[in-house]
Amino acid sequence: MAQASTLPAGFELPLERRLPRVGAVDQVGVEARAAELAKRSIKREAKLWALELALRCCDLTTLEGADTPGKVAALCSKGIRPDPTDPSIPSVAAICVYPSLVATAKARLDGSGVKIASVATAFPSGQSSLEVKLREVAEAVAAGADEIDMVIDRGAFLSGRYAQVYDEIRRVKEASGQAHLKVILEVAELGTYDNVRRASLLAMAADADFIKTSTGKLPGAATLPVQLVMLEAIRDVYEDTGRRVGMKPAGGIRSAKNAIQYLVQVHETLGPAWLTPDLYRLGASSLVNDILMQLRKEKTGAYQSKDYFTND
Repeated sequence: MAQASTLPAGFELPLERRLPRVGAVDQVGVEARAAELAKRSIKREAKLWALELALRCCDLTTLEGADTPGKVAALCSKGIRPDPTDPSIPSVAAICVYPSLVATAKARLDGSGVKIASVATAFPSGQSSLEVKLREVAEAVAAGADEIDMVIDRGAFLSGRYAQVYDEIRRVKEASGQAHLKVILEVAELGTYDNVRRASLLAMAADADFIKTSTGKLPGAATLPVQLVMLEAIRDVYEDTGRRVGMKPAGGIRSAKNAIQYLVQVHETLGPAWLTPDLYRLGASSLVNDILMQLRKEKTGAYQSKDYFTND
C-alpha cells in the first residue's frame, strides 16, 4: 500500500542505504484492507489460544501522578497471576512504570519471568534536552528495567529534523544497554499515514527493537489502519534486511474481540513468527479484565462478572 518516493531531506547517506524507500501510503487502500481483516473470524477452538496469546502479550501499565509503591506492587501481583483462581492462566508480558518505581517492580517481579518496562525520555512530551533524556534512561536501566519505552521528539520530526530524531534514538539505544528499546511515535500527533510510515522506518533504521503507536495520554491512539501501516513498514524492513522488529499498539484497545482483530492483522501481514511476546505487545491495562472474562466464559460456558476481577 506504499507507493515509492524519495526519502525526505535530513537522512544521511548511510541511513538511506539501510532503508527501503519511504514511500507514500494509499489511505483508501490501507483503511479498506484494515476493515477487511477486522471482519475475519477465528474458529471456536482457536479462540482460547488467541485469548491466552493476547494476555501473554499485554503490558500492564500504570503511568499516573498518583502512582505509589503499593499500587505498583499490586499491579505486579496481577501481572504474575492475572486470575488467582486459575493457575493455568498465563502471566502478562511486562509491567510498565515510571523510572522512579522500577526498583519497586523489580523487587516484586524478580524470578517471575514478567519483564519490567519503564517509560523515559521526558514521557509523554519528549520535550527535554538529550542529556536529561539519556540520564533518565540510564537511571531506569540501573534500577532494573528490562525494556525502555522512549518517545520521539514530535516537534523535531514535524519540523523535518529527521537526523536529530534518528540521532536521539541511536543515543537512547546505546544508553539502554541490554534493555530492549520500544520507540513511541505518538501517532495522534503525526497527522498522516505518510508520517506514521516515515517515523516507523526512521525508528527502525536507528535500531529500535519495537515500534509503538502511542503514549496512551492522548485521545487518538492505536487504530487498526495505523497498526497496518506500521506492520507493513516492519515487513518492508524485514524483507530488505532480514531483521525482525516488534510492534506494540497502545491505547484504546479495551475488548478481547478488538485485541483478536489486532492479532489477526499481525498474522496476515507478518505471519505467525510475530505472534509472540518477543515481537508483539498490547499496551492496554483495561483490556486484561475483559480477556479474563472471555477466558472464563470459554472454559466454563458462563460469563463472569467484571466485579470478580481487580480494577488495576
